[in-house]
Order: sequence, then structure tokens, then C-alpha cells
Amino acid sequence: MLEQLKLKIQQAEPAIDMPVKIVAIDGHGGAGKTVFAERLAQLLDAEVLHTDDFATWDNPLDWWDTMVDKVLDPLKAGAQKLSYSRSSWYKNHQPASVVDQPVTPIMIIEGVSSSRKEFRPYLAYSIWIETPKEICLKRGISRDLADIDKSEKEIEQKWNEWHQYEEEYVKRDDPRGYADIIVDGTRD
Repeated sequence: MLEQLKLKIQQAEPAIDMPVKIVAIDGHGGAGKTVFAERLAQLLDAEVLHTDDFATWDNPLDWWDTMVDKVLDPLKAGAQKLSYSRSSWYKNHQPASVVDQPVTPIMIIEGVSSSRKEFRPYLAYSIWIETPKEICLKRGISRDLADIDKSEKEIEQKWNEWHQYEEEYVKRDDPRGYADIIVDGTRD
């Protein structure tokens, strides 16, 4: 399946006035987007950008203009490297800034709302990872328990709040309907 997808992406046209092809990998939190993006990036020799570098628990959806300013518009202008600060998700989370990330002919944006309406003028191809919410929740809680000094109940509460924001986005932008392909996030 990945080989077929690789060919489809290679055959896709870049968005108008874009010197690179941008592929969005969207889906609910915990759907498997990051793992899928890493595998696809290896096949395509592509760099991966993460919406989690811009979003936060406190700002789950309205960060998009920063990604346009720091990533998408520079790509459109022909940037060969990208540099930007990453968002902090929780107390004592101080991620290093992205410095001089190479720009490749195909760039992948993975994360919740990566195929949002505001990004569509930049996109060449869009993928939706379809995963039942109960699996997403289990994966998300498991991942965050390893990183965040909070109880499982507190983390689950945050995830339930997050899903409400995701639903607003899905209702507004219909990323599943916009997708060029839908991938089953329950499969390896």
C-alpha cells in the first residue's frame, strides 16, 4: 500500500505557486499519524513537519497562522531551510527550536488539522488516518503517561477536552471528505 501511495504522491502536482509538494497527514489525536508519516517520509525522502510543534493543550486549533508565517509562506517563497520555535505542551516541557530543517521536494505535515482549510492552498495531497476514537484515546493516554507528570484521570480529562476541539475542526473543515485517500489507522 505504501508503494502505491508513494507513486500517487510523486504523480501529484504541487499546489499553485508552490516549489515543493506538501502532503498533509491528518486524523484524530492518537490515530497513528506520526508513525505513518515517518514511514512515508522514508519512502519519499521527505522531511516531516508536526502540527504539535505549533498547537498546545491551551491552543489546540488557532495556531495555524504561525505555521503559515513560519513554514508555508517561506516554502512558497523558495526557502531551502526552515527554522522556528516549538510550542510547550506542559510544565517543564521546553522543546528545542527547529533550526535549519532541510526543505525537500516533498514535505509532509502531520498532525491534527494538517489539512485544514487555511492550509489547502499549499497542499498537493491529503491523507486521513481513520482510527476509532477509543483506540486514539488509549494510545494518547499511554503516550502522555510516559511524558507528563499527571494522573491517568487528569490526562484522560485533557484528551476528552481535546476531542471536543477536534470535533469542531472536523465539522468545520471535513478533512476526511477532503482527503485524497483514507488509511486504516488500526493496521500496522
